[in-house]
Amino acid sequence: MVTKLWRRRKDAEPGAVGPLDSTRIPLHIAIIMDGNGRWAQKRGLPRTFGHKAGAEVLREILTDAAEIGVKVLTAYAFSTENWRRPSEEVSFLMELFSTYLDNEVDRLVEKQVRLRFIGNRQRLGAELQRRIESAEQKTAQGTGIELNLAVDYGGRAEIVHAARTLAQDVLDKQLCIDEIDEAQLAKRLFTGNQPDPDLLIRPGGDMRISNFLLWQLAYAELWVTDTLWPDFTPRHFRQAIFAYQQRERRFGGLKTSK
Repeated sequence: MVTKLWRRRKDAEPGAVGPLDSTRIPLHIAIIMDGNGRWAQKRGLPRTFGHKAGAEVLREILTDAAEIGVKVLTAYAFSTENWRRPSEEVSFLMELFSTYLDNEVDRLVEKQVRLRFIGNRQRLGAELQRRIESAEQKTAQGTGIELNLAVDYGGRAEIVHAARTLAQDVLDKQLCIDEIDEAQLAKRLFTGNQPDPDLLIRPGGDMRISNFLLWQLAYAELWVTDTLWPDFTPRHFRQAIFAYQQRERRFGGLKTSK
């Protein structure tokens, strides 16, 4: 079991975190769950051990996010580019998604979490698609935090999908070309009925957004840490939110005078 091998490093914990302002909690937080493979390799373990550990971390962060008052958490689990990885690793990840659903759905229902998968699920196996649909149906009435799991997801592919939907609506005479604007396109994204992310958290240290929520992240605040995802803790999560609360969001405007 991974839990027997998985030990949090004390030096991985961030420094002091100030008290959070409950009136300025981000409504929507996006996370690129990066560093699972590197975490395992540092320990002389197969990359799959890192992915298992990462799944446990997501459970912890989801719980903390709900307690803090975050309304939407979007986690980047598998990108359109990840199909290029070795077939053994891809197969393991697909099985891990199935296992996650088997182990977590009842708990999500109990905690009033609404689960949604975003991405091109048509390339996933038929059984995994069935489990995804079942999990979404079982959690559809959840009134608590919404969890978006991005699987076979790419920001460019999402925008293309939204553009095709707009074009079809015009062909079907449900929409006039002159009515197409940012709001109409945004409605057709996978996150169409949700607020855009206020904060993007990237563990693993890479300074890029990796084709993730390209439209939605236009004005999100970014917070990057060298800590690998399996070492990421609720304390890191709160440190990111605390840093977010120290910033002034101007959305292209001027700094507010005091």
